[in-house]
Amino acid sequence: MLKFWLIKLAYITLAIIIISVCVNMFLAPHSIAAGGLTGLAIILEEWIGLSRTLVIFIGNAALLVVTLIFLGKEVFINTVIGAVMLPVVIGFVPKFMLINDTMLSMLVGSALFGIAVSILYANRASSGGTAIPPLIFKKYFNMSTSIGLFLSDGIIVILCLLVFDVDAFFYAITSIFITSAVMSYIENGANKKKMVYIISDLYEKIITDVQTKIGRGVTIIPAVGAYEKQEKPMLMVTLDKKNYQQLLTIVNTHDAQAFMITDTVTDVHGKGFTYESGSV
Repeated sequence: MLKFWLIKLAYITLAIIIISVCVNMFLAPHSIAAGGLTGLAIILEEWIGLSRTLVIFIGNAALLVVTLIFLGKEVFINTVIGAVMLPVVIGFVPKFMLINDTMLSMLVGSALFGIAVSILYANRASSGGTAIPPLIFKKYFNMSTSIGLFLSDGIIVILCLLVFDVDAFFYAITSIFITSAVMSYIENGANKKKMVYIISDLYEKIITDVQTKIGRGVTIIPAVGAYEKQEKPMLMVTLDKKNYQQLLTIVNTHDAQAFMITDTVTDVHGKGFTYESGSV
């Protein structure tokens, strides 16, 4: 248990450091307030001189109450870690312009920001702020966290027009799109599965090996060939991409002439695949 929490803490710390670097070195130096409490902090610091650290600390304190009510104790504890850590780390990370070109700085910063938030969500944590509503949307409405973050951050970005110029506003909008796209890829694209259909006379041996060597279930579907009008069993196997080559080896070992159709799927629900209720 201690090892589990130490690993989780390491991931959360890494994500918070990445977010802090994105804000202080990539986004804020170019007045890009790409949503979230960090974006609001950038706006208020420019507008009325409030400290970024103070804005983030006060906002997170209020949203932590919402987290405890709607997301439960585990997410609350993980969020407390991130919410307390973020203003502290942002206060220590140097504030300077790492990349002079605004567009390049926005692209790099937004992509890194998306990676960092995805790391937090994968560990049922957040940095607080507008990273919390997407978790609520995910739990109660099954909305993708990338879409939820885009919606919640959009409200903050509109405030850019009150403080910064139109260019800064559109940079912020673009930044949110990039962050959401990166998160969506990590959330869905990197979690793709393989669905394989197999027709072979030696299907029983294939089933045995798939169940014992890969540990995946197999569905037998009656199939009738249009030419010979003969019914043959067709196997359907859904498995992780990392196990696909092992499946090919099993099939080729028993029947090199087996007919196979492979498809890539991004969303699989059911025993052995479905995530825990309320997870992200």
